[in-house]
Amino acid sequence: MPHTDAHAHAPQDPHAVGEFWDQRYSDRETLWSGEPNAALVAETHPLRPGRALDVGCGEGADALWLAAAGWTVTALDVSRVALERAARQAELAGITSVHWLQTGLVEAALPHGTFDLVSAQYPALLRTPGNDAERALLDAVAPGGVLLVVHHPAPTGEEASAHGFDAALYVSPTQVAALLDENWLIEVDETRPRHVATGAGAHHTEDVVLRARRLG
Repeated sequence: MPHTDAHAHAPQDPHAVGEFWDQRYSDRETLWSGEPNAALVAETHPLRPGRALDVGCGEGADALWLAAAGWTVTALDVSRVALERAARQAELAGITSVHWLQTGLVEAALPHGTFDLVSAQYPALLRTPGNDAERALLDAVAPGGVLLVVHHPAPTGEEASAHGFDAALYVSPTQVAALLDENWLIEVDETRPRHVATGAGAHHTEDVVLRARRLG
């Protein structure tokens, strides 16, 4: 579950991204809070469990929460270190319904229309001229399924400069929403308060939440 502050200096070369994130995770015993993201819990609680895709699963808290709630989960991340931690937590919890994949979203080349839920919580997805990451998110959702994209609000110019972060390089909920056509129903598109006490992203106080349903 990458956050903007954590990938402020991330490389743009896809081949170096996994190595970068491995180092980020190796620098701490745990990088994130270990709790499922509040927006994920709130937005998926009413849904009937089915097949879920967790994009940028990190240390696995979201994937494990979904699995415990009855979902069959495919969880992908570019970091081997993060996935090893996630798999250990799954083993300790006796959870076997998560399939862990070390890959980026675009590189995964997932079958179209497969997942009843596609969740991308604070994703570090690079923008491209062809909107490859955005289209990969949309394409993965099954008819009737839900796409949930959550991110931090774009930083101010001062904040971006201080952290060496260019928000324009990364996919935001706004870019995803711009690609939704008449085949989609936007159910939630809002900014709301965020309360997280621990982990690398604890200082963020708001979430931008986009939830859209693919019409049958």
